[in-house]
Amino acid sequence: MDIRDWFDWIFLGLVVLQALGLVPIVRRLRELDSAVRFNARLDLLDAVGSLMLFGGALLSSVVAESWLWLAVTGFALMSAGYTVKGVRWLRARHRPTA
Repeated sequence: MDIRDWFDWIFLGLVVLQALGLVPIVRRLRELDSAVRFNARLDLLDAVGSLMLFGGALLSSVVAESWLWLAVTGFALMSAGYTVKGVRWLRARHRPTA
């Protein structure tokens, strides 16, 4: 068994873990509090982006054709989610307390 096969199993494990991580996020989307739902949407964007990133890397490794576009799209989704989370964190940090 060569190293390339090990990377396939590692990527498959990461995809499964990301898919399992969607369950609590979907539960938080059903909450009544709008702030909790918004944070769940950001977490969903992050989880779907990383799922696409790992899935694209796995498919590029296993299938003969290139699935790099899926990994790049996942990276862009993750970047957008982390940007929004960072901006919200900075805005909350700079608010003066009364």
